[in-house]
Amino acid sequence: MKKCPFTEQREKIVADAISPVASELRLLDAADIISLLRFEFYSSIADLVASAAELYFHPGTVNFGAGGDYRLEWSGEPEVILDLEIRPKGVTIYARLSLTDLKAGLEISHIAFQESSGDPNQNTDFLARTLAASKFVKEPMDFAHS
Repeated sequence: MKKCPFTEQREKIVADAISPVASELRLLDAADIISLLRFEFYSSIADLVASAAELYFHPGTVNFGAGGDYRLEWSGEPEVILDLEIRPKGVTIYARLSLTDLKAGLEISHIAFQESSGDPNQNTDFLARTLAASKFVKEPMDFAHS
């Protein structure tokens, strides 16, 4: 996604929302995920992502996307990158979730709002609200985005 002034803020909103899913996926053995990616067993990865997401989000909200990647070097820790499709009501987010032994990161590739506002701040607020609404466990939200 072409970076804009709102990208970093939106990535933080999405990353915070799906952090429990990333934590669940990090409980899996990296070698297992890497082997599934290497041999293109994407349906198995989709099942793992769906199982991790079903604990926190309504069904169909967080899905495995079109593929993934990995970094596995002799001199470093493994890193797994999974394409995700996140679909709360009214918006579709295409992102890449990066998982390592101690942390996870998220990069948004594209966001499509079904009914985009002319005001990017309103779109960002809508993104935060719709992600919060798609969770099973509701948390208080701070909508004071600047």
